[in-house]
Amino acid sequence: MKEKTIDYILRATWISVSKMYHEEAKKKGSTMATGFTLISIDPDTGTPSTSLGPKMGVEATSLSRILKTMEEKGLIVRKPNPDDGRSVLVHLTPFGKEMREFSKGIVLRFDEVVKEVISEQDLNTFKKVANSIMDITQNKNIYATNKTS
Repeated sequence: MKEKTIDYILRATWISVSKMYHEEAKKKGSTMATGFTLISIDPDTGTPSTSLGPKMGVEATSLSRILKTMEEKGLIVRKPNPDDGRSVLVHLTPFGKEMREFSKGIVLRFDEVVKEVISEQDLNTFKKVANSIMDITQNKNIYATNKTS
């Protein structure tokens, strides 16, 4: 293919961003997945473990591994949910809150630099296009066998 596909552009861009996040996380002995999870946990009230997977777009088995590792590193503790005895709340430890702030800072700095380099109009167009692509992939059966024209 001479022209780069939308898929290629999305994938190559995300790989580049992901690599950058991994390199920054590695400086603190962490990973991008851990940072993303830390940012997804409410620092004050904790977050039900069952809502983390869907919130992050991560499969339950992957999330279980991430949470286990985070617990072993002292970033989180799991406590019974006082409102629902069947579920567990994931709470940040003081170290987890510290690492959450580090992760949040990395994301916000990336945002700042992008906003410095790319015009507000172009960013708005990018967001509109990205949301449209997300809608297409989530709400439509792109590869349906019974297409009608």
